[in-house]
Amino acid sequence: MAAALRPRLLVLLAVAAAATGPSCAGAGRVDLWPMPASVARGAQTLLVSKDLRLSTAGSSYPDGKGILTEAFRRMVAVVELDHAINGTYSRGAPVLAGVHVAVRSPNDELNFGVDESYRLSVPATGDPLYAQIEAQTVYGALHALETFSQLCSFDFNANLIELHSAPWTILDAPRFPYRGLLIDTSRHYLPVPVIKGVIDSMTFSKLNVLHWHIVDEQSFPLEISSYPKLWNGAYSYSERYTVDDALDIVQYAEKRGVNVLAEIDVPGHALSWGVGYPSLWPSATCKEPLDVSNEFTFQLINGILSDFSKIFKFKFVHLGGDEVNTSCWSTTPHIKSWLMQHSMNESDAYRYFVLRAQKIAISHGYDIINWEETFNNFGDKLDRKTVVHNWLGSGVAEKVVAAGLRCIVSNQDKWYLDHLDATWEGFYTNEPLTNIYNPEQQKLVLGGEVCMWGEHIDASDIQQTIWPRAAAAAERLWTPIEKLAKDTRSVTARLARFRCLLNQRGVAAAPLAGYGRSAPSEPGSCLRQ
Repeated sequence: MAAALRPRLLVLLAVAAAATGPSCAGAGRVDLWPMPASVARGAQTLLVSKDLRLSTAGSSYPDGKGILTEAFRRMVAVVELDHAINGTYSRGAPVLAGVHVAVRSPNDELNFGVDESYRLSVPATGDPLYAQIEAQTVYGALHALETFSQLCSFDFNANLIELHSAPWTILDAPRFPYRGLLIDTSRHYLPVPVIKGVIDSMTFSKLNVLHWHIVDEQSFPLEISSYPKLWNGAYSYSERYTVDDALDIVQYAEKRGVNVLAEIDVPGHALSWGVGYPSLWPSATCKEPLDVSNEFTFQLINGILSDFSKIFKFKFVHLGGDEVNTSCWSTTPHIKSWLMQHSMNESDAYRYFVLRAQKIAISHGYDIINWEETFNNFGDKLDRKTVVHNWLGSGVAEKVVAAGLRCIVSNQDKWYLDHLDATWEGFYTNEPLTNIYNPEQQKLVLGGEVCMWGEHIDASDIQQTIWPRAAAAAERLWTPIEKLAKDTRSVTARLARFRCLLNQRGVAAAPLAGYGRSAPSEPGSCLRQ
C-alpha cells in the first residue's frame, strides 16, 4: 500500500463504525471537543425552543460589557447555522426553554490564570426546562456555552433544534492556563476580519491566547505612535494596522476569552525597522541584527513597549531573541569599536541586548517571554520573570523548569502548523510534561502553543492550515491527561465530526486524512475525509 494512502484509510476505518445520528448516543461516544474533565449523560431527547432565552437571575456578574449576552447570541447563531427553525413542537415533547447562567465573580478582567472552570447541567424534566451553567467567572461561562452548543443539532425532519442524551452533567476545567496559537502578520499581511475569524475559531476548541507575531524582517505593519516612521516598513500602504485596529482586535478577543500576546522579535528578525529609521541598521550593507551600540535602538524599543502597554493588556510580552546572527556587529567598524570599549564579544553583546530589552519591558509592567536560544545561551542570567518559549526540539522544557523558570512548549517537530507533513496525530500526542515528574516543576510549564508561521500562508489558506490539527493540540492542552486517548485511532471519528462542525460554522478546516492543508481526495461525506 502506498504510504500516502494510509492516513486516509485510517480515517475511513475509524469513522466507518460511527453512528449516523446527530449525537451518536447509540455508539456510546460523547461527541464533544475538547473532551471535558467529567461527563455523565442519559438517554432523553429534548427539543430546543425557537426562542431560547438567557437567564442570569441570582448571578453576581453584572455583564456591563455585554460579554455574556453577546456570547449567548453567538452560541444560538452557531447552533441554528442559518437553518429555518420553523417546525412544530409535538404535544408533550420536552422543550428546553433557555439557559440559566450563574457567574459568581463580578470581575470580568481577563487576567492570566483566570478561573475557566464550569459546571453544565441539562435536566430531562422541569417546567420550565432550563439548562444550568455555574462558573466562577464569565470566561468559564463562555466555555460552558461552547460545550452546550456542541450538544445541540438540527433535526432535518422536524425543522427544530434538538438535544440528545439528556440529562447531562459536565464538570470541566482546563489542564493548562496557556493554550496558544501563533499567527504571523509580517511574512504575509492578514486583514483584520481574517484575524477576527481566527479568534472566533479558537474559541470553538477553547484556545485562549493569540500570539500575534506582528513584525519581522520582511515587514513592519503596525502603527507605533511614538515612532511613526516604523510602519514605513510595511509591504504597502494598505497592508497596515492602525493603533485603533490593534485595540479593536484586542477587545474583540477579550470578549471571547482570548488574550492577545504581542511580539517584537529583537535583536534579530528586525530588518524592516530600519526602513523608517536607517540608523537602527549596523550599516547600509549589513542590516541585521539591530545596532547594539546605538542608544537610539533602546529608546525606540522603550517607545514601542510604552505604546504596547496602552494596547496589549496581557501580562506577558514576547521579545523574541531567536536566530541572532551577530556577525554584523563584529564586522561593522563602529560596533566593533564599541564592543572593544565595553570588553564584549558578540555573545556578550547578544546577552546584553536581550537583558536590557527585558528590563525595558519589566519597567512597563510586563513579564517577558523569550525564545529558547536565550535560555540555551545564558539561562542563568535571564530575569526570573522570564518565560522560556521552547521551539527547537524536545528536552528543553525539563531543563527550563529544573532551573526554576517557566516554560511554554511549541516544539517545531510536532506543533508547527507550517510543517505540512506534521499530522494531527503528532499534534495530539505531543505532551508538554514529557520527563517532568516533580509536581512543582510541572506547574512551571504554563502550557503550549501551536505556531502558524506565515511564509507560505495568507488570508486565502490560513484556516485550513490551522484546522483541524490545532484542535488536536487544543485537547492535549485542555483535557485531563488521564482522559486523553493513548491511541489516536480512538478519537479519529470524534475529531472528524468536530472538523465537520467547524466547516458548518464557516471555518475552512481541512480534511483529517493526509497532511496539513490537504484537499478532499474524492467525493464523499465530510465525516469520511
